[in-house]
Amino acid sequence: MERRDIGSRLELFIDDWLIDRFDGATLRLHSLSKQPEQFAFDAPWEGPNSHYPAVLAVGPEYRLYYRGWRGRGHPAFTCVARSSDGVNWERLRLGHYEWQGSRDNNIVWDGEYAHTFAPFLDTNPASSDNERFKAMAAPRVAAPADIPRGLMRFGSPDGLRWHQVDQTPVITDGMFDSQNVAFWDAKRGHYAAYYRAFLRGDNKTGIRSVKTATSPDFVQWTEGRFLDFGDAPLEHLYTNATIPYSRAPHIYLAFPKRFVPHRQRFTAATFPGVALQRGVSDGVFMSSRDGLRWDRRFMEAFLRPGRDRENWTDRSNGFVWGVLHTRPDELSLYWVEHVHHPTSRLRRGTLRVDGFVSINAGYQGGEVLTRPLRFDGQELVLNYATSAVGSIRVEVHDADGHAIPGFTLDQCDDIYGDEIEGVVRWEGRSSVAQLSAAPVRLRLTLRDADVYSLQFRPIQTTRATGDAR
Repeated sequence: MERRDIGSRLELFIDDWLIDRFDGATLRLHSLSKQPEQFAFDAPWEGPNSHYPAVLAVGPEYRLYYRGWRGRGHPAFTCVARSSDGVNWERLRLGHYEWQGSRDNNIVWDGEYAHTFAPFLDTNPASSDNERFKAMAAPRVAAPADIPRGLMRFGSPDGLRWHQVDQTPVITDGMFDSQNVAFWDAKRGHYAAYYRAFLRGDNKTGIRSVKTATSPDFVQWTEGRFLDFGDAPLEHLYTNATIPYSRAPHIYLAFPKRFVPHRQRFTAATFPGVALQRGVSDGVFMSSRDGLRWDRRFMEAFLRPGRDRENWTDRSNGFVWGVLHTRPDELSLYWVEHVHHPTSRLRRGTLRVDGFVSINAGYQGGEVLTRPLRFDGQELVLNYATSAVGSIRVEVHDADGHAIPGFTLDQCDDIYGDEIEGVVRWEGRSSVAQLSAAPVRLRLTLRDADVYSLQFRPIQTTRATGDAR
């Protein structure tokens, strides 16, 4: 059986890459906890068709970039807000562009490319100071014929003063009429782009899907390839929100907006004066370990429209690009609600750290056995949660499947509670350093419990437990 070399890196249980066998346990997709905070797109230069936000961590603060757009007949702008906590946002007063005779606004880019402007902070050490921030953007579908079609490059020294790098698009084999994202993948040493394209047809007959391309320098790009979803049913994916997960950057996560074009829950008569089209949307979750082949085992929604009627009209519930680590034990994700409505806004949801998917077993119990693992480290740490009666135990096997004396289930201290970094101990001992020389398997038994991630690491004298009490 193929061995998994994990070293000391964090591994998420988002798929069965680590798992050889399930017995009474399963992988469980978790739900976001919707928070009450909202950021309304209600400035005079914004409006009901504001969309395609991105959130970035920039030093001690967070940035929110988004398209401000009132709709057809009005110009679109790229706007920026900032936050010290990822919860409360304020518009920056930049004075860069004039709107209706005033420069008192938060506009950072004006013109055709504001329609899909998607910035990121470039962490490539070779990046120039003048392009510490980069962006890709495409014009709107109805742009004048002399506007080049494709993804154009932009740069900025500070994320606030932008310039168009060249006049020729660097990626042209897509549709591009929604958010198209790019970023520096430090783990693989290249830039990656994920962008809108139609699979087997056009915008009338095709399936909305996603292409990816890579580049060593953000200038020369490989030919785009459609994402491979294996045997999963094809669905319309309107945006993709693809990121390397910050705590485990060898893993890609994506949060596409799934579009169902033939459904219409409410007609225009329900919302007088609101320009609606057919279609409803929700948000889904998927993951990848190479950026091309994607695991879509979770076909159910990660984000449902809910009981809010304005979220059952077209193009709502699109995830923002970016996941923020807003507290030691908390991740924040964002999405757009009420698209086309006067109440169009940004909404925040939270998860525990690493909390997208878990190994789960109910009250009757279950277990998993991993593939052979090679690791570096001195102790095993689990991110887990149990009920008051729940428990977790870990047994270590050799490559032949025999329990290793000193690390059996009976010797494992009972694990219960709720910790982000819970150390596994056997009769009070946590050191597993003597086991790192040869492949081992882990047998985890669970009862009314979830395990979200694991990591082998050096023994630490202090740790953030992340207790949820």
